[in-house]
Amino acid sequence: MAVTADRITREFSPNSPSTPNHREMVIDSTRKAEYWLAKQLDKAGITLNGSNPWDPQIHNRQVFHRVLSEGSIGIGESYMDGWWDCEQVDELMTRAMTAQLDETLTGRWTFIKHWLAARLMNRQSIKRAFQVGEQHYDAGNDLYTAMLDPTMAYSCGYWQEANSLHEAQQAKLNLVCQKLQLKQDDSVLEIGCGWGSFAELAATRYGAKITGLTISKEQKRLADERCNHLPVDILLQDYRHHDGLYDKLVSIGMFEHVGQKNYDTYMRSAHRLMKDEGIFVLHTIGKDKSDLGTDPWIDKYIFRNGAIPSLRQISAACEPYFVVEDVHNFGQDYDRTLMAWHDNFERAWPMLSTAYDNRFYRMWSYYLKCCAGSFRSRSLQLYQVVLRKRLTPMDRYKSPR
Repeated sequence: MAVTADRITREFSPNSPSTPNHREMVIDSTRKAEYWLAKQLDKAGITLNGSNPWDPQIHNRQVFHRVLSEGSIGIGESYMDGWWDCEQVDELMTRAMTAQLDETLTGRWTFIKHWLAARLMNRQSIKRAFQVGEQHYDAGNDLYTAMLDPTMAYSCGYWQEANSLHEAQQAKLNLVCQKLQLKQDDSVLEIGCGWGSFAELAATRYGAKITGLTISKEQKRLADERCNHLPVDILLQDYRHHDGLYDKLVSIGMFEHVGQKNYDTYMRSAHRLMKDEGIFVLHTIGKDKSDLGTDPWIDKYIFRNGAIPSLRQISAACEPYFVVEDVHNFGQDYDRTLMAWHDNFERAWPMLSTAYDNRFYRMWSYYLKCCAGSFRSRSLQLYQVVLRKRLTPMDRYKSPR
């Protein structure tokens, strides 16, 4: 039966008929927690055990305690444990975020803990930098090969004229090359090279010479294989340890791992590594407002030590070093990209299930759909920012679309 706040109020109001367990039921903590959650979800048009595809179906009523006490982590972990299901988790999250329920359901202590950690600690220090590579990007090349398109690009595709994931990823990579004004024999440093998608295309199609940095052993192994016999050098190295001077710089989907305490170091490093007449294209997820910390469940299970910047934070970090020549937001395209990845993941699961358990399946599906909902609600954006060195006279820059 669908559970709404109104129904619970009527059922347990002081004027309802007395029953032997009436008083105990009124003070029952599980029912109180259920009432509170139902009341919050009502604001977003979501009904516990309702008939809509975005309505959560509850299998274990202890989930209400977990949500109240643990917030985001309790919601995600209880889904991983099979305590609740939802046909369209992506739409559930879209509606919840549009109604700003994510701020209510975060879990106060969990949020404060992550906020304090972001403010007091450098969670993206050199010592901790490789943790996300070991946890997330080294999860298994079989997983990513099955989920991604043939380019192996693990970032937002550009769907303006694309009809498939592969077309969208090729369009994104070509768009970056065009914004870089890439030409034959340009030396390019890619900060966070993934599995070599940009390096392979830029070297093959544009004749550029690429140096790629990654903190993932599995990414390096596959990128080396993909870029064999091309003018591409893949290094297992933190950007803060790299030296050199390049015509162009690019960073696609890596700035989310830098962290607020390192934004200045990152921009100073990019400025040091690029020639005066160079161009830097920064492709990053962005938040719709500035704050510290990240979603606790995402931090624990998906992107360790991550931090999504706002446009204001990006601009402030650039200010001492670069002129912002162009900002291009196509965040809606990430919703479509994530759902395409989820479709690939679902199709590949019979093969992947021999190497990954059902809890991993639920975790990964939840991750992809939650992120899709975040972009669909416009809580998250996707920025491509074109940067050139300040106080360096150059011709007018015209950014392609």
